[in-house]
Amino acid sequence: MSEPQFSKETDEKGAFVRQQSAFREKVTADGSSGVQAESGRYHLYVSYACPWASRAIIVRQLKGLEDVIPMTVVDPERDDRGWRFTDEEPDPVNDFEYLAEAYALTDPDFDERVTVPVLWDTKENRAVNNESTEIVRMLNSEFDEFAENPEIDLYAEELRDEIDSLNERIYKCINNGVYRAGFASNQEAYEEAFVELFEALDWVDDILGKKRYLTGDTITEADWRLFVTLVRFDAVYVGHFKCNQRRSADYDNLSGYLRDLYQQPGIKETVNLDHIKRHYYRTHPKIRPTRVVPKGPELDLDSPPEREHLCL
Repeated sequence: MSEPQFSKETDEKGAFVRQQSAFREKVTADGSSGVQAESGRYHLYVSYACPWASRAIIVRQLKGLEDVIPMTVVDPERDDRGWRFTDEEPDPVNDFEYLAEAYALTDPDFDERVTVPVLWDTKENRAVNNESTEIVRMLNSEFDEFAENPEIDLYAEELRDEIDSLNERIYKCINNGVYRAGFASNQEAYEEAFVELFEALDWVDDILGKKRYLTGDTITEADWRLFVTLVRFDAVYVGHFKCNQRRSADYDNLSGYLRDLYQQPGIKETVNLDHIKRHYYRTHPKIRPTRVVPKGPELDLDSPPEREHLCL
């Protein structure tokens, strides 16, 4: 078995097992959780490179929370100290140099991998939450009093069971599946993840042959969770993570669906392919020791999606 990229997150069989998020408090509109939603109180730390952070960036954009929750983007190229703030975009809250300092201030005993996104409470000067799924839900509903687009609901009550069911397989086999393939440290663990990934991509492609979006004619949280992996797939995961059975562009339905989501108002501004490629190819030395960033591939994300005929 080869040396894994993240030894603490690799089991005895060579499989990648993602660590649990450290900070899990919930911000609520009424403050019943003990942490109340307020305009200007919270700050969002993200990376354009990270798909988990991209979920939060997208929901913040869609809900119109840019003036309510300021955001700082870290350098896409991590070193052995983790995510770093840049001279072009320094930390405006505590003047941290590394995001690890925010973790240490919140929990001096934290010694795991520092991840994004992080929702930071500027009033109490600590991290509230670093779990993207929970941050997305908070941004979707708990700040509606201050949002420009409170009518947008990506987790509507009547669709929650369907969304949760979709999310379960999409997370395990696709969102995290590409990492399970890419960070596997032996052939067996890699092939197990690889097979599950492409079976799941075939499954969602089949769904999207019948529906414009995963639950019908409305974009939901499940779509954006799938989107952040798809938009990175051909540029990074096919080559860097060896997920090369098919590209997203080779799928009859996924390819148009990806373009449909990418062309939604405000979304392409959340996608930074330079950050994405530099992060993956330059910060995983066990996988890519040369740190050479490929110039390709050419991606066709702006041609017509041709998905309107699938509206219910």
